[in-house]
Amino acid sequence: MSQILRDARKYEETRERQIKDEPRPAFHLSTRVGWLNDPNGFAYYNGEYHLFYQYHPYNSHWGPMHWGHAVSSDLLHWKYLPAALAPDTDYDRDGCFSGSAVSLDDGRQMLMYTGVVKETQPDGSTREVQRQCIAIGDGTDYVKYPGNPVLDENDLPEGGSRFDFRDPKIWRAPDGTFRCVAGNCTPDKDGRILLFSSEDGLKWKFEKTLISNNGRFGRMWECPDFFELDGKQVLLVSPQDMLPQGFEYHNGNGTVCIIGNYDSETDTFIEEKNQAIDYGIDFYAPQTVVAPDGRRIMIGWMQNWDTCNLHSPERSWFGQMSLPRELSVKNGRLIQKPVRELEQMRTNKVSYENVEVSDVIRLDGMKGRRIDMELTLRPAEGEELYRKFAVRFAQNDTCHTAVSFRPHESILKVDRKFSGSRRAIIHQRRSLVNSVNGRITMRIILDNFSVEIFVNNGEHVLSATLYTDLSADGILFYSDGKAVIDVVKYDLDFEA
Repeated sequence: MSQILRDARKYEETRERQIKDEPRPAFHLSTRVGWLNDPNGFAYYNGEYHLFYQYHPYNSHWGPMHWGHAVSSDLLHWKYLPAALAPDTDYDRDGCFSGSAVSLDDGRQMLMYTGVVKETQPDGSTREVQRQCIAIGDGTDYVKYPGNPVLDENDLPEGGSRFDFRDPKIWRAPDGTFRCVAGNCTPDKDGRILLFSSEDGLKWKFEKTLISNNGRFGRMWECPDFFELDGKQVLLVSPQDMLPQGFEYHNGNGTVCIIGNYDSETDTFIEEKNQAIDYGIDFYAPQTVVAPDGRRIMIGWMQNWDTCNLHSPERSWFGQMSLPRELSVKNGRLIQKPVRELEQMRTNKVSYENVEVSDVIRLDGMKGRRIDMELTLRPAEGEELYRKFAVRFAQNDTCHTAVSFRPHESILKVDRKFSGSRRAIIHQRRSLVNSVNGRITMRIILDNFSVEIFVNNGEHVLSATLYTDLSADGILFYSDGKAVIDVVKYDLDFEA
């Protein structure tokens, strides 16, 4: 083990004790100390879920990337393990960037990640050269492969950028061999996903360009994941610098799901449909794992690159993951639902049926900052269609966050501009959802500093972080015009 990794492990253990009592998300994984971004190496190994993450332990802002590490038996209660990787070799001295994990036949676990080295260019500027590397270990300690890097600029197709070659997602093929996809781009910064293969996981070769952006969705494509689901092939990517497309895609760094068919004999991926993965404010770089029971489960970084560095450097920690989500494909669409394990945490049920809302109302027992609330919305019988409906939560006399729905446009919006932020950051996002005559369902999950809204049984999801004081726990309902709701709320007991 290098001294750099020893120092990181000693620091995180000492610093964690100093900030132990600070308010945290209850059941969303947050960083042990310092900074967290992309999920890495999401895997089920030796009877536990392992989740690594991009990590800068020494500061709550982005810095030289390490790999943080946590394990869980249920995807909700997480235990920190020592940092798994540190930038401590010639080929990754400026960062151990995103990657993935796979189990080996001998019982060990293999990590594949992007090593970064800053290189001075002829014009005096500095750029990051990116190469793919391997580390192998026992679930706690990992040794970097002496033959690293296993993929570099010599393995790229013509025109491939060695400065934008990252985020390998590895898996085992049915014959036991290894495959991985990685993000890359052309000289004009147009994204594409490359496919590689290996007999042993150590010696790799380029197979083909699996898919090209062709100027459709942003520029460089990051953090690919590629898997079969419900008879379809699914590609998840996170494009940089997107332009909006109606209500489907928004400006900045976003997420895209492409659904199609795959011919494994010729490695041909045929696209059929595309959609955003998350329509809210804070979600990026998702990665999936197959659970022991066969479920495909996805988790993402619950943050936004355009707003994530506006907090004070003195803050002890920054960054959390989304709620893990079970995935399926129905009628050509990606469906996301909270992992069913969350239901084991439900307590203190409060329910109402056929409640008429025509102004602002509160309901007894409807409050909390760690809740799971299911709501069915419909128009009042015999009345004109209501014009707007909203739920406001994390509320006190001055603050609230809201989700609102306008049935005539069928537009759902999450809005945190009154959540207590003093910065002009992104506060609203809208989504065009499916609705017939003003009828929709929502499942709203709050966990101290976040909200995730699952619409129409997971057809759309909108995620957002919020930093309202935890004493703001009010919930109210509002309608412009008469609407009717059924609502069930559970507190979520983290100790359950």
